[in-house]
This record gives sequence, structure tokens and C-alpha cells, in this order.
Amino acid sequence: MMPPILRNKRHEAQSAFTPENLLREARRQKNLAVMPLPDVCILDPDGDVVRHLRERGRAIRNPNWACYHTDLHVFRHDEADFGIVGCAVGAPFAVLVAEELFASGCRFLISVTSAGQILPVEPPPYFIVIDRALRDEGTSYHYLPAAEYSTGNTALANAASAALSESGISARVGATWTTDAPFRETEDAIAAAAKAGLLAVEMEAAALYAFAEARGRSVLCFAHVTNQMGRVEGDFEKGAADGAEDSLRVISLAARVWRAIGQAPAP
Repeated sequence: MMPPILRNKRHEAQSAFTPENLLREARRQKNLAVMPLPDVCILDPDGDVVRHLRERGRAIRNPNWACYHTDLHVFRHDEADFGIVGCAVGAPFAVLVAEELFASGCRFLISVTSAGQILPVEPPPYFIVIDRALRDEGTSYHYLPAAEYSTGNTALANAASAALSESGISARVGATWTTDAPFRETEDAIAAAAKAGLLAVEMEAAALYAFAEARGRSVLCFAHVTNQMGRVEGDFEKGAADGAEDSLRVISLAARVWRAIGQAPAP
């Protein structure tokens, strides 16, 4: 029997419930002004970058961000302004926030998520520029018909990878496995992901890329490979400042690439 997640889907149909209407009512209830966001925004699922910026007095909370579930901070880095939302973990939460960010003026969204190593291409920590993600989650199926992978913007991913390499940042372009259930990463599932050539496991990219394709948005996802799923002692080390400074370098370079190539979202 077809599972409910695949039934009664008309992917071309407009949603009756929209982020614009949700934000309108949140602003009314909270007496908030409409204030456009920086054109580049960031999802920081672990919250390390947000905490790092706040501890150093570099990030200011936007009091007019109308999301019911998150805070948004604004900061300046390498002569550019960014908006950032921390701790939006997992596919449903990430896409909910992404919808609201784009409805509020964001034009390019960067996600930098901690990920578990599948193929041992080098010792953690290092970055993967995700070009496609296995759809082992639920959110993507509400945006696109069933398929094995969600695909990102290949030109943007390749250009970002080249920029990172030129700057001496260890990064690879490749595919990841997106799961909704991190504590169901069984040995059989990990072996299957390795056999398929997937580099790491994370929790957001497949859904974000499906959203981007369906809604005509520009999104680029990075996996910060920081662990081997706790299977070794001394795991989950991200580097200096919990990896925040390295992540900020990646974010800045990705934003520059997006602005330089003027990359439009795929139709």
C-alpha cells in the first residue's frame, strides 16, 4: 500500500497556508514592523556560529523577525551583511524557516550543518559542498514527486568548491544522505550509503534542495563533517571556536560566489 506521505500530492498546486500569511498574523499579534532581511541568510543548525558571534558582540537580534519559533540575528562580515538563524535542526524545521526567510526578503540561503562521515576521504573536520542529497526524510516529498535524490544548483556548488579550494579550505563536492532519524543510522544503512558513494549523513539538505527547486529559490548546503557518529573516542571535535571561524570563511566565500556569478535559481 502506498504510504500516506505519497498520497494525494499535487505538487503544482498552491498551498492554502503560506509563509506570507503566517508572518502577517505574527506581526499583527506581536506589533512588529515589516523589515527586509539581508539578501544572504544562513541556517546554523548546531548554533555554533550564532553563539560565537554573540559572545563577541558581533550579532544583533532582529526584533522584527516574526517567526514564532526562532530568533534571527544580523551581523556584518567581510564587508557584507548576513542574517542567521541558529538551531533549526532537521528537514521540517529547516524548510519552515527557509520559507519564512525568503518571504521576508532573503535571496540566497546558505546552510552549514554538522555531518557524520560515511566515506573516510580524510580525517574530520572538513567541508562538503553538497551537490545532491538522498531523500531519506519526509519534507522533500511535499515539494517534489518521489525520486531518490534532491539536486542542488550544480554550477553554484562547483563554483563554491573552487573558491574554497583556492582559499585553502579543505572541501569536496559530493552527495550526502539526509535522514530524519539520526539514532536509526544502523550499520546496514551506513554500509548502503557508503556503497552508493555518499560522503556523509546530515538532516536538512534533501529537503532544502527540494524546496529550492519547487519554489525557485537559491540555496546552497554545506556539510561540516565533524564526527564518525560517535563510534570513536574523542569524536565531534569541530576545531577552533567549535568550527565557527571556519564556517564563517565558507559562508563568506559562498556569498561572494553567488554575487559574482549572478546565479539564478533553476527554473
